Amino acid sequence: MPHLVLTGSPPPALQALADRVLARLQQVPAPPAGPLVLAVDGRSGAGKTDLAAVLAHRTGAAVLHMDDLYPGWDGLAAAVDLLRDLLTELRTGHPVQQPVWDWAQGAYTRAVPLPTSGVLVAEGVGAGCAAPVDLLVELTAARGVRRDRALARDGATYEPHWERWAAQEADLFARRPLDPDLRLATDAS
Repeated sequence: MPHLVLTGSPPPALQALADRVLARLQQVPAPPAGPLVLAVDGRSGAGKTDLAAVLAHRTGAAVLHMDDLYPGWDGLAAAVDLLRDLLTELRTGHPVQQPVWDWAQGAYTRAVPLPTSGVLVAEGVGAGCAAPVDLLVELTAARGVRRDRALARDGATYEPHWERWAAQEADLFARRPLDPDLRLATDAS
């Protein structure tokens, strides 16, 4: 699944969302070890990747994309558990290698190092369900808006999986409700 690469200036509404997150981030104390973890969560198509790209651009933060952790279209819960393990290990201050799922090959095929200090933005469905997270931002948008965005982004690749993924989102958030520090609507973004 592709990740947004920031080109040009983001829309003003997205910049305003980033401003709110960054103002709140300044109030969060650094953890005793490991990077400060900012989770950007919400259902598919809410704008998580776009916001994470702006935040990374403005702060120099590293970004962990949940799309790189999901082991296929039925792997939402498993990826949340994997993220929890990675974040817990990061809190020790030791180097951590994040596995990366290859969607074409259907397997984890490589690993990348996660930062041991600074800020790590974990973005994607379920990012805020794992702990430890220092700041949790939940993005919301109407289902139709989210679906249109997701299909515009991933088109035919995602369309046959939309309902299946939405059911996993509903199950995850029913079992592990988000308790965000910030809840931001992105319908107009």
